[in-house]
Amino acid sequence: MRPSRRAPDELRAVSLERGVVKYAEGSCLVKFGDTHVLVTATLEERLPPWLKGQGRGWVTAEYGMLPRATLERTRREASAGKQGGRTVEIQRLIGRSLRAAVDLEALGERQITIDCDVIQADGGTRTASITGAWVALADCVNWMKARNMLKAGVLRGNVAAISCGIYNGTPVLDLDYAEDSEADTDANFVMTGEGRIIEVQGTAEKVPFSDDEFLALMALAKKGVARLVDLQKMAVA
Repeated sequence: MRPSRRAPDELRAVSLERGVVKYAEGSCLVKFGDTHVLVTATLEERLPPWLKGQGRGWVTAEYGMLPRATLERTRREASAGKQGGRTVEIQRLIGRSLRAAVDLEALGERQITIDCDVIQADGGTRTASITGAWVALADCVNWMKARNMLKAGVLRGNVAAISCGIYNGTPVLDLDYAEDSEADTDANFVMTGEGRIIEVQGTAEKVPFSDDEFLALMALAKKGVARLVDLQKMAVA
C-alpha cells in the first residue's frame, strides 16, 4: 500500500492554472498534489551573444525553491552567492525539455525565459515544473501570435514529465516525498505528447533494477504523461 493510498498507476491530483501573473507573457500555477510551482514565461528581444546573427531563437529556464517550500527553511541561493549543483541541473533539464518542442528558427532572434519557482515541495518538483512550463510557454507563443510576431508555428507539440519508482518492490507512478525518500529506484521521464522520449533520469537508490523493472517504469510513465498532456490541452484550449 502506498502512503497516499493511491493505486500504483494513479497520479496525484494535478491542476494547471493559467494567467496567474499579470505582467508575464505566459504563466501557470502547477500543482502535483502538495507540490506547487509558479511558472512564468518572459519574451525578450535579445539573445545570448553566441547565438546572435544565426536566425534562430532560444528557450532557457531558471529554477529555484523558496525558503519555506520545505519543512525547514532553506537558505536563499542568492545569499550564498551561487546556485547549487541540483538547481543548475534541474534548470538545464527544463530548458532542454522545452527546446525539444520548439522550432527555434520560427521563433526568430528572440529568447523566452521560463522561471520556475517552487512554492511548496512534496516530491517531483522538476517534473511538475516541466509540465507547467509547457503551458506557460504555449501562452507566451499565443501572446506573440495575437500580435502578429510569428510567421509560422513555433510549438511542435506537447511536453510533459513524470516521476516513477519502485516502492516496496512495486513500480509506482508520480512519487511524493514519502515514497521518493524510501524508494529502491526512482526515475524521471520527459516525453512528448506522442509518447516519444526526450530524457530519462533513473537511479538505483538502494537496489539495482532489472530490464523488466525499467520497462515497467517506462510503461507507467507513458500512461502518466498521456494523462498530463490531456490536462495541458484542456488548460490551453
